[in-house]
Parts: sequence; C-alpha cells; structure tokens
Amino acid sequence: MDAKAQGIRLQGLLGLRFPPVSLAFRDEPPPNVPRISHGAPAGCSYWRLAAEGQPFFTEASDHANCPIGAHTHGVPLPAEAAHELTGLIETMVRIEYIDMEEVATIPQRRQPFRVAIYAPLTSTPVKPDVVLVRGNPKQMMLLAEAARAAGVSQDTAAKLRPTCAIVPEAAEAGRASLSLGCIGNRVYTGLGDDELYFAIPGPRVTAVLESLETIINANSELEGFHRGRQASA
Repeated sequence: MDAKAQGIRLQGLLGLRFPPVSLAFRDEPPPNVPRISHGAPAGCSYWRLAAEGQPFFTEASDHANCPIGAHTHGVPLPAEAAHELTGLIETMVRIEYIDMEEVATIPQRRQPFRVAIYAPLTSTPVKPDVVLVRGNPKQMMLLAEAARAAGVSQDTAAKLRPTCAIVPEAAEAGRASLSLGCIGNRVYTGLGDDELYFAIPGPRVTAVLESLETIINANSELEGFHRGRQASA
C-alpha cells in the first residue's frame, strides 16, 4: 500500500479531523520540494504546517529556535542555542516541572541530522520514517489496539513530555508511541484539550492498517454488547 492510500485509509477509518503527517530524515532533500520559508519557534510547529499543506523540508538551522526539539531530533545546537537549552532545563527543574534525573531519559535520534522532510502522508515525496496521527482518545485507543494486534512494538506507557520524544522512538527504536501532549506542543500545534498524538514507525503503517478495520469492527460489536448489559442492569 503506498503512502497516499495509507493516508486516505487512516483518515477515513478513524474519522480524523487532521490528515496524518509523514516525517522523514534524509541526507538530501528530494527534487522540487521547497525548504521551509522561515524557522518556526518550535520543531512541532512543522507538524501543524505539514498537516495544512504541501511537502517541505527543514535544515538544522530551522530547528535552532527549539532547543528541546533539537535535542530529540539529534540536531547539533550552536553555542547560543545550547546555552538556551541549559537555561530552559534549569528553569523547568526550578519550577518543579521536571527532575534533573529525567533529562537523561529523554529519547534522542542518534543518526546525523541532515534534512527533515514533512508532508501530509497522502502527498509525501519519500517514504516516511514516522507517521504522526492526531486525534481524540477513542481514535488513539483504536490505533493503539490495531498496532498491538499487528505486532508493532509499542511503548507500554504514554509519553508525558516532551511530545517530540515520540519521533526518535518511532524513527530509530521502531516503536509506536502515544503522547498525551505537553504544554509546548499544545501551544505550537494547536492541539485541543481532547486530542493526543500517536506515532507509527513508517515501515509498519500498512501492518497497522491491516488490523485497524478488524479492531474497529470488534469495538463496535463489543460496544453493542456492553450497552445491552448496561440497559438490562
């Protein structure tokens, strides 16, 4: 199944409001794909932009405004941005948002960062390393159950922060990952209070889709069963 068919099927089966986003890491950008016109304040801003439009790519400097996102994506930081990252971490520790011990556990891409290609899954010019799906808790429940049924390795616990940590988990560890969303991601992507993110390793999307329809049908049948029990109680 090609990426266009994957994107159409994911959106249709789950009834998603936003199209799934393809994210791929490459040494060079593909032909005829433009670079983003200006650096965003956060790396996850590119998720929203990709869902809204056409393919584009970013370079390392386009991630310099987001020290945390640069860290998870394996982007080398210039001295000023590295200093900002240290200051941000110190602030988060001071206000008791995180513990210093937590910092070392944040997932990070280990491969050298060259370019990142973002696009709606239906129009990606390259095979995705990660597919990012945005939806409500029921949609994410169905997707997580389908991934499990398909034998796709998953994190057993939802990611708390940062949301962008699901990228290296899917891209390099090959694990599907659910994120509850962090406050930065919710600001920069416009993620609603009733929405979450789910990351699927790009090579495993077809396997997840092959299980998704069965999972949806099974849940529908079980819902009828449980509603009947509730009504007769």
